[in-house]
Amino acid sequence: MKSISIVSGCFNEADNIDEFVSRVRETMATLPQYGYDIIIIDNASTDDTPKILRRISAEDSRVKVIFNARNFGAVRSGYHALMQAEGDAVVAMASDLQDPPPLIREFVAKWEEGFRVALAIKTQSEESGLFYLLRTAYYSTVKRLADIELTAHSTGFGLYDKQVIEVLRKMDDPYPYFRGMISDIGFESAKVPFTQPQRKRGITKNNFYTLYDLAMLGLTSHSKVPLRLATMLGFAMSLLSLCFATGYFIYKLIFWESFPVGQAPIVIGLFLFASLQLFFIGIIGEYVGAIHTQVLRRPLVVERERINF
Repeated sequence: MKSISIVSGCFNEADNIDEFVSRVRETMATLPQYGYDIIIIDNASTDDTPKILRRISAEDSRVKVIFNARNFGAVRSGYHALMQAEGDAVVAMASDLQDPPPLIREFVAKWEEGFRVALAIKTQSEESGLFYLLRTAYYSTVKRLADIELTAHSTGFGLYDKQVIEVLRKMDDPYPYFRGMISDIGFESAKVPFTQPQRKRGITKNNFYTLYDLAMLGLTSHSKVPLRLATMLGFAMSLLSLCFATGYFIYKLIFWESFPVGQAPIVIGLFLFASLQLFFIGIIGEYVGAIHTQVLRRPLVVERERINF
């Protein structure tokens, strides 16, 4: 019998975790030809989530739980849980019910057709239209800049064959951009469209910083274009400044009495160059930060406890 591991991370999901596990069980009950286990990693929740997870895992040995020593962030925590899966296929999904468990059936069908990767693609979303538009703009930008073909509107929700998981283990990235790594591996993926529902209960744990961190991680992990753009733009601006300075000097020599030097061009030029310098110093800083994270080689997470492993 083939086995499927369903992997999910959670942080303060006391309102959703019971229903999440229940709906996954209901879905897997419609696939009796497969064995399964559910791996949930708790990122140091401060509500009743740990208590609920202990109860669920005591009632069902197929529910395996990892408790982190502290909050290591969604990127590291979720990836660590994925690396613990031992099924013939692994389904990665969120525990807030915005990733519909019934889609697992479609993933499995694509897997049995021969696809090693089946990705859920958000064709529509019940979230704010502005957020969806911003995400679309981001994916479009990164797609043009990246060295590989990244899949737009993929959150990582999908099914991955054990061969894919083994390749990811060998990559051993301490701060992985999971979606980009899947594209980088190169296996052909099946696309499963879905409409992402609104969160029923609780509030999202994503804020501006976490979304910005993920966006920059995707950019710095798979593109050198911003660094090269800094060099090319710097050269172009220097050449343009030289042309303006030469023209300004010649015009002053010709119309010495009637053409005042003025401070406005100097002030505008200073502000322009200062802003460009700060912008590209920030871009370079992102790359340096990514290198620093790689060099430190810290573990993805530190576990406090495991249940049912």
